[in-house]
Amino acid sequence: MDLLKTKALDRLRRKITIETLWLYIISVLKDEPTYAYEVKVRIREKFGFNPTTITLYVVLYRLVKEGLLEVFVDEGVKKYKVTRKGENTYNNALKMINELLEKLRS
Repeated sequence: MDLLKTKALDRLRRKITIETLWLYIISVLKDEPTYAYEVKVRIREKFGFNPTTITLYVVLYRLVKEGLLEVFVDEGVKKYKVTRKGENTYNNALKMINELLEKLRS
């Protein structure tokens, strides 16, 4: 049996990709604001998974509502950018993940 195809690893992949999609969204937006479809393309290119369009829009909406992203219109195109609160939340999440990795490795 292929060790990369266990049910446990499939569940883990889902938990650390789709269920934490906000981390990936902020990661691709932190350097440059862009529109929703480009966020999806960048996630696919950078991280190797392709979130569904509806899931992406739901998470974008929630991030805006929570104040982690801001929406603006640039030449008639709706774009998203990371707020200071979004940057702080993202950095705290990375710190938490790194601490967890250290504990799992020890």
